[in-house]
Amino acid sequence: MTLPGHHRPGGGFRNPPGSPRQTATWRDFLRFLLVDMRRARPPVIPPGHIAANPPDLAALPADHVSWLGHACFALRIGGKLVLTDPYLGRTAGPFGLGPKRYVPPPLAARDLPRCDLIVLSHNHYDHLDSGALAHYRFKADTPVACPLGLASLLRKAGFANVVEMDWWQHKLVAELDVACLPAVHFSGRGLFDRNRTLWASFGIRSAQKAVWFGGDSAAGTVFAEIGARAGPFDLALVGIGAYEPRAIMQASHATPEEAVAIARAIGAKRALGSHWGTVMLTPEDPFEAPVRFARAARDAQYGEANAITLPIGGIAAI
Repeated sequence: MTLPGHHRPGGGFRNPPGSPRQTATWRDFLRFLLVDMRRARPPVIPPGHIAANPPDLAALPADHVSWLGHACFALRIGGKLVLTDPYLGRTAGPFGLGPKRYVPPPLAARDLPRCDLIVLSHNHYDHLDSGALAHYRFKADTPVACPLGLASLLRKAGFANVVEMDWWQHKLVAELDVACLPAVHFSGRGLFDRNRTLWASFGIRSAQKAVWFGGDSAAGTVFAEIGARAGPFDLALVGIGAYEPRAIMQASHATPEEAVAIARAIGAKRALGSHWGTVMLTPEDPFEAPVRFARAARDAQYGEANAITLPIGGIAAI
């Protein structure tokens, strides 16, 4: 049996052909860890970055989305409430270690309503938050869609219905067409498990609307293929932050300009920026991302009004 190209012989996974490669040296990594990130300080939060009131997710209107920070969104699509990458803890790491949030989540994991579906893109701590999953009260009722290799962790966390998927697979979950699609990234939660589990983006489609959830991804030629095979989409939830230094991040995180190109390539009518304004992962000013995102959409003739950013807890139409 021939393995798909993104499966490594002997186990593990790799990015699609045409993906950018990391060009950093060990000196670049040392500078990033010992100089850039040590100098980085939590930013001053600009007015309007946090919504005045937390969203009532149980009453989220049909075909609307709420941003809960970073890559965590709640979608009401096809009458179903979908939650993506629920990072709602204080740190993005194990045992209270790791990068710290500088903006609190708009609600605690224990206060989440019952969701019809949780979608997890990969196993990094700022996306797969074990504490948030532990405090979610409806594990027996809510199915989880995830890439290959994550089912055992999620079942240990108490989720009874885990739908593990490979790239390009479609499954009907919670009466929604869920497609597991490629992304350009990597995985790992420790020192010895790099790329042992798969990373992914997801298409979530009802009879009326289609949303692409990018999870965490760099740019790459694969997005034109996603557009041709799985698009178009009404809305792309696309990462726009954590992109410096480029020698390190170009293989795993898109710039705001690349995010616009990704949205266009997959055939998204509009794009909503994610993966910014929440936690200090990289040393750039986190509040330059939405400015560059809007400018890039204008310059690329995508339409500045089609490149949306929300306050944390804010709501927009799909």
